[in-house]
Amino acid sequence: MGDAAAGGGFETGDATGSSPFAGLNRFDETVGAPPAPAPYDPLRLCVFTTIALITCVLGPISLAVFAGIAISGYAKARRAGLLRSKCKLGDTRNVLAYLIVLEVLAIVAVPFWVMLWATALAGIGS
Repeated sequence: MGDAAAGGGFETGDATGSSPFAGLNRFDETVGAPPAPAPYDPLRLCVFTTIALITCVLGPISLAVFAGIAISGYAKARRAGLLRSKCKLGDTRNVLAYLIVLEVLAIVAVPFWVMLWATALAGIGS
């Protein structure tokens, strides 16, 4: 082995001067390759598209249903101690107020939406 003082503070593994750590950065076939990272799954885009389709078909009824579900979820989370949401509105009271306004507007819009479709479908039958 080489002399640590003569080799500049680095002790070589053999007379050829190779490092004793040279074999540490090798692939071990017995262990196998690390799993490949899973590809990005754009599930949210599919969910948003489905919600948009439901909204197109059901109009304010779907808004009322989704807002009602969201109100229920945020109220339950607030009772459990959630004070800040990841929603852009931040404070859960602001989020609940926003959702309640949407719920009221959707419920008010349902009769008008039904009349619009009734008039449109009556015009097709004539």
